[in-house]
Amino acid sequence: MTKNPASSLHTSSDISSPALDRTFSVAPMMDWTTRDYRALARTLTRRALLYTEMVTTGAILYGSPRERFLGYDAVEHPLALQLGGSDAGELAQCAAIAEAWGYDEVNLNVGCPSDRVQNNLIGACLMAYPEKVAEAVKAMQAAVSIPVTVKCRIGIDDQDEDADLERFITTVADAGCEIFTVHARKAWLEGLSPKQNRDVPPLNYARVHRLKARHPTLHIGINGGLKTLDGCAAELERVDSVMVGREAYQNPWLLADVDSRLYGAANPVAERMQAALAFRPYIEQRLAEGAKLNHITRHTLGLFQGCAGGRQFRRHLSENAHQQGAGLSVFDDALERIKTPTAA
Repeated sequence: MTKNPASSLHTSSDISSPALDRTFSVAPMMDWTTRDYRALARTLTRRALLYTEMVTTGAILYGSPRERFLGYDAVEHPLALQLGGSDAGELAQCAAIAEAWGYDEVNLNVGCPSDRVQNNLIGACLMAYPEKVAEAVKAMQAAVSIPVTVKCRIGIDDQDEDADLERFITTVADAGCEIFTVHARKAWLEGLSPKQNRDVPPLNYARVHRLKARHPTLHIGINGGLKTLDGCAAELERVDSVMVGREAYQNPWLLADVDSRLYGAANPVAERMQAALAFRPYIEQRLAEGAKLNHITRHTLGLFQGCAGGRQFRRHLSENAHQQGAGLSVFDDALERIKTPTAA
């Protein structure tokens, strides 16, 4: 097993990574929460729990090299691996592999609505099979000492949001799972695309609040539609944790106040430029490993959202980072647009 050594985002004076505290987390998002995005997020928050993209059991067990699916930078801790799968034995194997690779948590995806995963009995369709999820969780917990958690929806298709969700949570909790993050929106597996499932049907936060009230000993987190830290703080009055997805990606500066606002700790950076410069050594390291500049810097496009020069920053990266041989100077030139912005 190989992983990249810790990058210079944090120096050797950082004795250890903060302990896992899932008060605030960034949701797993396919094609978005890559290792490069997560490294950027760590320039903005040291405390938030970060999640990988969903990785299927098949990719881990049969894909090669394994580094492609599991590799990460040490700076990313605390870090959770989200698994997609339904076979208890394979999920247990992958959970053990995740622990061996140093992940702090392993999470089972019971919320993704895409056709591709449904065909393999992965994601939200598993809400119709609580006993199967319970069997998987039990096997995973027997294989590892790190937390095994579940991310689910409030229901799928014509399920009753109260009765069926209650049955799902109770069945899986009885198998030993104590930590659930609930996307407060049903998934419609027939008739809606995965993109439409992000906004339809309406969010139902009250359903998650009732779930927590009925299960005070379980850790119940909420996900879906959260866009501000004020909104997160309000939800934390009713549930145990909050998970933010699209807003944390499209407007990463949201993360810059998480540590002080939600954890009572010092923020890592005070300005966006400070975050960009802290990310620069990581870009240099990844380029030396053979990564392409645009694959790394695409995650920074929202960093200067609303700032003078922000549009020029995005434009310069969009037009140049994909060019053959593009190097660190392209990122530096983009930052110059922020230092000396021109007219929009």
